[in-house]
Amino acid sequence: MVTPTGKIMAPLLEVRNLEVAFHTKDGVVKAVNGISHTIDEGDTVGVVGESGCGKSVSAMAMLRLLPEPPAKITGGQVLLEGIDLLKLPLSEMHAIRGKKIAMVFQDPMTSLNPVIPIGNQISEAVRVNLGLGAAEAKKRTVEVLSHVGIPRAVDRMSDYPHQFSGGMRQRVMIAMAISCRPKLLIADEPTTSLDVTIQAQIVDLVKRLQKELNMAVIWITHDLGVIARIARRVNVMYAGSIIEAGPIERIFAQPQHPYTMGLLGSVPRMDESSDRELQYIEGQPPDMVRLPPGCPFAPRCAYTSPECLKQRPILLEVDKGHSAACINLSQIHRTDAPVTARLP
Repeated sequence: MVTPTGKIMAPLLEVRNLEVAFHTKDGVVKAVNGISHTIDEGDTVGVVGESGCGKSVSAMAMLRLLPEPPAKITGGQVLLEGIDLLKLPLSEMHAIRGKKIAMVFQDPMTSLNPVIPIGNQISEAVRVNLGLGAAEAKKRTVEVLSHVGIPRAVDRMSDYPHQFSGGMRQRVMIAMAISCRPKLLIADEPTTSLDVTIQAQIVDLVKRLQKELNMAVIWITHDLGVIARIARRVNVMYAGSIIEAGPIERIFAQPQHPYTMGLLGSVPRMDESSDRELQYIEGQPPDMVRLPPGCPFAPRCAYTSPECLKQRPILLEVDKGHSAACINLSQIHRTDAPVTARLP
């Protein structure tokens, strides 16, 4: 990150070659395979990909929330302001969770305790992380509930999770996440179970809070429409790897990797003719226990060459800040025709 004065600042979070595996009775599941990325203060990065590609596992690994065993972080670094979180004692990680990095999960009903009033749950987080007294913690709880749009926050502190709608429960989770003013918020598919109207409200809420708190956001989703609304940059994941990364405008306008092209080609667009046939990606994701030696997307790719089956591609820069992991990029993009039109 370069400041207006020209000074280069270190990223808020830097992930280097993170690897995560699960030891199961069927073998070792290589869930995350050497991913690297950064996020600056106040920035928003989207992480997209189909179910099972490693989006949520990588986020849980960064916070060291994965159960060990069966999970094991087998390599890499997660640097928060230069400190490697993977080397910290768990007692110090407890202080970082909530206070510096907070996480909002997909289903608030499984994240909130069903038998404790929501006010008590938020107050407890504030008291533990900030060391506030009971009266101060209650005041802070009312403030954050009001801040996220919960009406009559004082009265609703004594309500239980089941007394809130799905959208309101997600607002409660966001209130809990921002109660200690973290520098980074990880949102793990927080709008998946909500209808489109409530989705839009939650996205707008996070955007407003991010601006007010100067908070960085990692937004994990399979919904490209949501990413387009909130993210400045995007990482596209497939089979535990980042296969394309770059500014959101360039990824949407000029996708480089065949998988990204397929994802975008499968989404209806309001600015195109209604008779355009939606594209699809044939085949299934690879078995994560038995990953192929070459490109994991090769069996489903329209541009596969013999080299793709032998050589595992790495991320290479195709333009400033835009990278893709494909050894056939020059062949795929040798014409001016839209590359998405050539996919099945």
